[in-house]
This record gives sequence, structure tokens and C-alpha cells, in this order.
Amino acid sequence: DIELYRMAADGTNLARLTHSPGYDGGAFFSGDCSKIIWRASRPETPAALADYRHLLDQGLVRPTRLELFVANADGSEARQVTRLGAASFGPYFFPAADRIVFSSNYGDPQGREFDVFAVGADGAGLERITHARGFDGFPMFSPDGTRLAFSSNRHQRAPGDTDVYVARWVNAPR
Repeated sequence: DIELYRMAADGTNLARLTHSPGYDGGAFFSGDCSKIIWRASRPETPAALADYRHLLDQGLVRPTRLELFVANADGSEARQVTRLGAASFGPYFFPAADRIVFSSNYGDPQGREFDVFAVGADGAGLERITHARGFDGFPMFSPDGTRLAFSSNRHQRAPGDTDVYVARWVNAPR
């Protein structure tokens, strides 16, 4: 199974953080390192679990439906944040760790358009941040929360080009 682990920089203190069948990956710590956020795919039926294990035996995964999960940094109190039924990935905490910014193809029937979204750490208040055609993904805040960096295929010089954009972030009144 594909699980999350953490360890000290010198390779000691290896600890497993996740324990559920399915794909877990792309984890990030909150700014104060008290929480982790990651993407996960959880097989929901016995047939889906059998398919997942069959692929895993071949060294493959098919993570087409990825939801976001949050836990304490030691893996305790894990809980699912999103229930979008889409490929959501690249989650990153806002500096206060009260919201999450991430990429998703949510809302695209073909599943090919990825935009940047934000959601409360409790799963409430889903907000679409970008609206450009093509791929927008891997959003990350500057430590002070004044800038948002993300990758995008907008304004490509050649097909497949991906550039990094940095935007000034201004919190709107809630």
C-alpha cells in the first residue's frame, strides 16, 4: 500500500502516518509543522479495493479521484476535507492553516481543466481562484501569505510549456 511516513533529517525516527488502504501522497506540513495535508484515493467498494491491489501488485496506481485529508503532524486525528469526486492535489495550507489552497479538475466533465481552489480546513466554503483555460496547479503561499505562486500552461510559447506565476494575495473580507 502507498502510505505516508515522516522521519528526522538524519533518517532516524521513521514513523508511519497513514494506515488506510489506498493511495496517500503529496503531503505538506502547516507553517508551524503541527498539521499535515495530503491527497488520497480510497477504494470505496470491494471491487475497487481488488482493482487497486491488482494494480499495486504490478507497481501501478490509478489515482483519478483524489480527495484532501488533514491530520496532526503525527498522523493522529486524520479526517477527510473534500468530497468533490475529482482529481484534487497539490494541497497547501494558508499561513494561518485555517484554509487550504489546491488544484482540481472539479466541475470539468472531461476532467482535463485544472484550476486553483481554496477551501476551509473544515471543508466549508469552496472557492475557485483561477479561471484560465488549461492547467493551473501546485499553488503555494509565501510564508507571510502576501504572495501565491502556482504553475500554469497559460500563455504558452509551445504546447506543453509550463511557467511559474507569482501573484500578490489580498484576503477578501469573509
